Amino acid sequence: MQFKGTAHRYGRDVDTDVIIPARYLNTSDPAELAKHCLEDLDVTFVERVRTGDVIVADENFGCGSSREHAPIAIKAAGVDVVIAKSFARIFYRNSINTGLAIMECPEAVDAIKQGDVVSVDADAGLITDETTGATFTAQRFPPFIAEIIEAGGLVNRWKAKLAQA
Repeated sequence: MQFKGTAHRYGRDVDTDVIIPARYLNTSDPAELAKHCLEDLDVTFVERVRTGDVIVADENFGCGSSREHAPIAIKAAGVDVVIAKSFARIFYRNSINTGLAIMECPEAVDAIKQGDVVSVDADAGLITDETTGATFTAQRFPPFIAEIIEAGGLVNRWKAKLAQA
């Protein structure tokens, strides 16, 4: 899996209530959720994000309520991968289940600045800040997790598996 896009930089403890505010949880439509992604934290995010972009954040990204709407909103907004120092565990699993790639790499987070172009080779666990040329190593996804992300989420993976049977 290869990703490349502009970095959108955030701090620590970005919670799911900020990623997608509760007032929008009356829908599960990804396109509608995307319109409101991070609006309480960054009013220009939806205007600036382009398909393939990257979120870079400090510790504890995705803390707070367990809502799969949060990774769905991020992915539907156009973000291909989130790189953080650490993730809330339930957000981590919800991201994988919905097909959003997430990687922990504190060194990359410390180096990547807002607006840098970042490429990710998830198969190799390699993160490159194309703006500065710096490279970082993150843990590669285990094969079964890579398969889920590549399929676009757990449900899609199982649909494909059942179709092969």
